[in-house]
Amino acid sequence: MDLISALQFLKLDKIAEAWVDAVWDLEFTEGKPLDDTIEEELAASGDKAFRTLYHCLLTHVPDQQQSTSSNGASQSIWTILGDNGVSIRSLVAVLSVFVQAGKAKVANVQQRVNGLYAASLYLLLLGIPGSIANKVFHEVLLDTCSDLTSHCWPHDSGKKRKKDSLKSSQADDKRSKPQRKDAREMKMDDVEEEEEEEGCHFSGQDLMKIRDAVTFLVQSLLRFLQTFPLKDRPHSASNCIRIFSKLLYFEPVIGELTFAADQDVAKLRSVPEMAFYGLQLLCSPKHGDQKESLQGLFHRLLYVILMMNKGNSGKPSLLIPNQANLATRDQAIQFICYLVGELKELALPFLQILLQHICFQMVEKNEFRSHGAQAVGMLTSQMANTDYACFIKWLFIFSRNSKHQLSARTMVHRLFSIDVVMVLLEQQERTEECQDPELSCFLPHKFLIQNLLFARRMDESPTVQGHALACLAQCLELPSLNITRAVHNLFSATGTQTVLDGEITEGTLGSQHTQKTYRTLPFRTVEISSAESSSYDAKENLALLLRRAKNSKTNVRKSALQALLGLLKHGVIPMSCENLGTLSERCRDPAVSVKKKALQCVGELLAAKPECRDVQKMWLQGVVPAVVDSENSVQDKALEALDQVLLSQIKPYSASSHMSVSQRLTWDLLDLLCNECQNLSQYFSRAFTIWSKQNKFTSAFVTNLVSHTEADHAAGAWLLLSKVVTSSHRVPYGKILDAWDTMVSSKDVNVTTCCHILCVIGDIATHLNEDTKDRIVADLMSWLRTFTLSLEVITPAVETLYQLGKNEDIKQTQAFLDQHCGDLVSVCEAYLANIILNENGTQNLNEEMMVKYLHTLGVASLHCPTKVGKRTVLLVESVLTTHSDKVPEGQEELPASLPLSQFKANSLPTRVRAHGVITLGKMCLQHEELVHRYLPVFARELEVGTEVAVRNNVVVIMCDMSVRYTNVVDHYIPNISACLRDSDAVIREQTLIMLTNLLQEEFVKWKGSLFFHFMVALVDPDPAIASLCEYCLLHLLLKKTPEMFSQHFIECVFHFNSYNKHNSYNKFPQTEREKVQFSLKGAQHREKRFRIYHFLLEHFTDAQRFNIANKINQTILACFADEELPLDADGAEILSETFSILSLKEMNVQAILTPAGEEPEEENMATMTKAVLQAAQKKVVSQVQKKAFIDNTVPLIISLKNLLEEKRSPVLRDLMAYLQVKMQDYRNEVKEFFSGDEQLAAEVEFALRTSEREREMQKQMDNCSLTEKTKTPSAQVSVQGAPTRPGPLLPFVFATPQPPRSNRESARLAHTDSRAHRSRQEDHVQSKSVMLEGTVVPRGVVNDRAISTPKGVNVNLTFEVSAIFSDHGGTSLVEEVSVLHVKSKEQQAPGPRQWNVQSPLRQKKSSSRV
Repeated sequence: MDLISALQFLKLDKIAEAWVDAVWDLEFTEGKPLDDTIEEELAASGDKAFRTLYHCLLTHVPDQQQSTSSNGASQSIWTILGDNGVSIRSLVAVLSVFVQAGKAKVANVQQRVNGLYAASLYLLLLGIPGSIANKVFHEVLLDTCSDLTSHCWPHDSGKKRKKDSLKSSQADDKRSKPQRKDAREMKMDDVEEEEEEEGCHFSGQDLMKIRDAVTFLVQSLLRFLQTFPLKDRPHSASNCIRIFSKLLYFEPVIGELTFAADQDVAKLRSVPEMAFYGLQLLCSPKHGDQKESLQGLFHRLLYVILMMNKGNSGKPSLLIPNQANLATRDQAIQFICYLVGELKELALPFLQILLQHICFQMVEKNEFRSHGAQAVGMLTSQMANTDYACFIKWLFIFSRNSKHQLSARTMVHRLFSIDVVMVLLEQQERTEECQDPELSCFLPHKFLIQNLLFARRMDESPTVQGHALACLAQCLELPSLNITRAVHNLFSATGTQTVLDGEITEGTLGSQHTQKTYRTLPFRTVEISSAESSSYDAKENLALLLRRAKNSKTNVRKSALQALLGLLKHGVIPMSCENLGTLSERCRDPAVSVKKKALQCVGELLAAKPECRDVQKMWLQGVVPAVVDSENSVQDKALEALDQVLLSQIKPYSASSHMSVSQRLTWDLLDLLCNECQNLSQYFSRAFTIWSKQNKFTSAFVTNLVSHTEADHAAGAWLLLSKVVTSSHRVPYGKILDAWDTMVSSKDVNVTTCCHILCVIGDIATHLNEDTKDRIVADLMSWLRTFTLSLEVITPAVETLYQLGKNEDIKQTQAFLDQHCGDLVSVCEAYLANIILNENGTQNLNEEMMVKYLHTLGVASLHCPTKVGKRTVLLVESVLTTHSDKVPEGQEELPASLPLSQFKANSLPTRVRAHGVITLGKMCLQHEELVHRYLPVFARELEVGTEVAVRNNVVVIMCDMSVRYTNVVDHYIPNISACLRDSDAVIREQTLIMLTNLLQEEFVKWKGSLFFHFMVALVDPDPAIASLCEYCLLHLLLKKTPEMFSQHFIECVFHFNSYNKHNSYNKFPQTEREKVQFSLKGAQHREKRFRIYHFLLEHFTDAQRFNIANKINQTILACFADEELPLDADGAEILSETFSILSLKEMNVQAILTPAGEEPEEENMATMTKAVLQAAQKKVVSQVQKKAFIDNTVPLIISLKNLLEEKRSPVLRDLMAYLQVKMQDYRNEVKEFFSGDEQLAAEVEFALRTSEREREMQKQMDNCSLTEKTKTPSAQVSVQGAPTRPGPLLPFVFATPQPPRSNRESARLAHTDSRAHRSRQEDHVQSKSVMLEGTVVPRGVVNDRAISTPKGVNVNLTFEVSAIFSDHGGTSLVEEVSVLHVKSKEQQAPGPRQWNVQSPLRQKKSSSRV
């Protein structure tokens, strides 16, 4: 079919010229209605007619002309149309009708398809030479046709993307809210769009028809770009870039994409493939300046890589990182790599910009950061060494970007820089030299690790600290010797520092970027100045890592553990007790996640170093106690580890077979439990108690264990048998009895093994026949009577004896015990009598044997109390007394007992006397009359005794008595608690533990002075005891009595100041010795008192804080105001301390405080709801607190002020200081608060104004210095982009020079981590002058710029590369906004002469120094 025939369906001959003129006059911006008849005929046109016309026009397109047989066809198409009377204007106008109809939101399938074909025809016409001369071109219609896909493709998918897209934290602070007007308009647009498309439903066939038409349109656009230059039409070129960027998401691409300079449009099958080719065409010179094209293209592809949906205005929203979006992102990266490879030097500057903006605009979400870092790694692989080094240099300064008003954003920057480093480390290290020698130091992986990654260990954000440490551990897993060596250098005493150590300065990032509008960050080079020096000391680095493992933030502790694990696994740091102890200690961390991480780390280290005994010991110390953890999940993890390492490796023993590494490890661990780690026995037993309920121990398991009792590691086998034999149904008793006989006949038996065998015999006693029992009893009695057993074996032996004699009839059991244990008591009594009643008995005393007899007597007496006579008790008492008071042999009555320490010291060793106390205590447990007799003796011994072992055992015995005779011992609890101030730390610790146990079981109550004795333990001179006391109070006792702290707080004030003039407080009975011991009165103890106050208040609830403030008003302030308490010296101290307490920040209700330095949370519905609830709660609580202050506190303050002025008391100064602190939040309501005392209101206002002025002056001194000099580094590191644009630069300086300031960052680091920075000197940052480029400044731009640089921010933005189009339309280079330039001192233009003027405050400070 010829062209004219194909045009017939458009009814061009029936179109009125007036209508055509009207359409052209309207600039194709809106539809002009046609005659109804013609409109109906046009509407009836099918897509077949359009395709026919399309193919006819296609023969006239230049690239198709060569394949046609008619020469000159494309030159004569306009002639053909003219000769046949076809009006070009009418043709374009009619095509625009179809385009406008298809563009409508309510268009049906046929209208959309027709519109797309009509747009394709128009684009084909434009691509035919002569279209400009024949006035076919119209820019508005071109843009409309090009972008018709976005209107014709159903919006359902768009809505899904909108719903699925994630809220971005980009460009705005995460907690900032959008303007209400914008949100409301956006919502109304969405509602209207949904209403208009509500009736449009498309089947799969309909979508395929639209998709085919879209393919025609995109192909036509590509043919148009192949022939029609857009060099003079930058807006259209920019619009095409935007359209193609959107088409990248149109559909998935099947197979791999291939990019080439010349491609056959007809062979491109997928829309994204066509879009990439279109973007490639737009970068050709005929469509404009290639630099501008590349800049616009890379800017659009930036959001594809970031997986963001960038609209025409506002901030972008995050897309869901699903498979389709990730595939599009990967294709965009491949396309950029292709362009860089083709265009070389032309594209490299824009690649640098693209990389910088990927880093700068990254969001905090882990998945996006991970994909973004991978993108940076792929793109940097296209760079030569010099360009790569320049980017690393920029990244280095970018990674040190911190401490200014965009702290939440800069935290993400530093976080992302670590991710980038990890990706770059996976690439092959660049070994070739750079053209610029100064950049060579940036190429090695060593620089990335030491200067970018490890430097973040000191970051102000815990999130960044934790991420840096976690990544440091990952570095050691990379297969690179240089990386391993670089990490070794950080922790090795022989490690060398990098070239830039101490030579690089750091500031903070600044830019035009603000928190209100996203478009304030143009797509240009982002240059950052830096001012921070770094040094690496191996010991300090390790010490810092160990401190990070105890950081207050959970994620930092977990990451530090991961880093510590990596360093230990790879031998970077030694397997020292401190390093390994840190891992095992964290298994008892307060945070559940840290405990689990620590358990994982110790397990991995044991798997890596199974033969290291120190590691084995560390694993046991970390895992075994976790069995009794309060968190079930931690218990389960510990039990799983024990099961895997210990139980599962028990195989049948064979002397001829070789054990595997894991089996050898099992027996090594059991050997440790038998020897060096016996203190873990209780926890280990708990594990078997749990396992026994799970029926874990089969007869095969027990049989395997018994087979190991004859091996070299038999001790471990007996340990396990002692735990599992009671839970097993089938036990090979014969082999166990054989082992018993072997042990009895052997002369060299390990003490621990002997104890375990005795335990096993006792457990199986019920299954033995009487003959066997009698034989074993005889063996035991032989051992016990001859006292050949070790001291540790005596108790298990007596316990086994009890198990063997145990019977269902209690009387028979007791008769058995009376017979055998009574025999032991008699033997012991005879021995003691021979020693004590004999004048020369102590001369040849065998101390070890004496201790054994005493210990056996104590253990046996517990089983046969009726066999313990008065003579036996007197003999034991005599162990503690002098020989002059020895007891006659036949005496029956007990003499009146005197306190032990009042007797003359005898010649018995301290160890014997200490065991004598324990034995006497065991006798007391069986005879209450002895308790009444000896309790005063024990109490007196605690006061005046000089032997530490004796006093320690007295504490243990008295606490044991408290369990059995609670009411009797209750009177002596103050004597026990007084040991919390004992001169010996061992006794203080023992007392603290014993009293905590009694308080937990409620054998002891919080009465009298007990609570205050615990408080004094909080400030114990031994930090370990103070920490233990804090743990006992918070984690063991406070949970049981939540009101404990608040109930005793006010009394603490009176008690620790020894003030007893109040009618209600500090009235409990105390001895004079106790008052002296626990007094914290006086200025020398003020710091200790306030440590206690801080501790208590930190753990108050808000309700308790509120109530305690009111109670202080009523019980302290009101008493002084009413003169119930005298305002003497002691009273003045109490009142002064009270005002100091009320001024503490811990007294403020936490609900109305905004936490400082809090990590930003991801914005979602839950966090927004939480924020709303917190805001409402804050408002309500603030109102209640304000009312209570006005009603209750202000009248008392006014009265006290008048009283203090009358008495001219120095406490008035403390009162005014308290008011100054309290009124900070109500500075505008001072007159309302103190309406009853105008003078006081005026004084408070004056104090507040003075304080405000001082703060402002200090702030100016800190933030606005322009005159301070800095040390000149030996190798200045700065990021220089393109050369400065020529043109006049007008200097912008302050009218009055400001005083110099110190580097706050260095001061902060030195304060918080002084040990890590002992060798670091304070650096002074050279201030930079800020200059404005002399170009036109659009309205509103200045408001978006930080002309006065914020604290710690040095802005250095060089926008030399061509400008990117703004979000609201294209701009040319002439129209670009003015830029902030920050230059070094050498580059600054000469400014006006500065005055040598100092502020009065600085003059005052200078004079004071002199």
